[in-house]
Amino acid sequence: MYRQDYSFPFRIDASSRQAQRAAYEAHVGQMVRQVLLTTPGERVNLPEFGCGLRQLVFAPRTAALDSSVKLIVLSALDRWLSDHIQVREVRTGGDPNAGELSVDIDYILRETNTATTLQIQLGAS
Repeated sequence: MYRQDYSFPFRIDASSRQAQRAAYEAHVGQMVRQVLLTTPGERVNLPEFGCGLRQLVFAPRTAALDSSVKLIVLSALDRWLSDHIQVREVRTGGDPNAGELSVDIDYILRETNTATTLQIQLGAS
């Protein structure tokens, strides 16, 4: 089965002049990015949506921050995307002196039982 969904951000495909589509795996990756990069309160009709990772970029890098990031990411993905993915592991990294934070998420797509890794990089640049 080959499933497609609408791309995010929404845009029109130049060749077909219809809404651009994305493969299911890419669409789920786009949804993960939406959840992690949206600050709660940013969406008027869904104020609890998101997890606010951007707020943590300049926080002092400690073991406590890494644990907090993992907990925030796991909680947000479990709340908003548990029908689509099963998170296996969350890892943090990046250069704290440069104001960089990276989050690697290993997850399994429930529909296809495919293991996937997605990296989110946040930073000052």
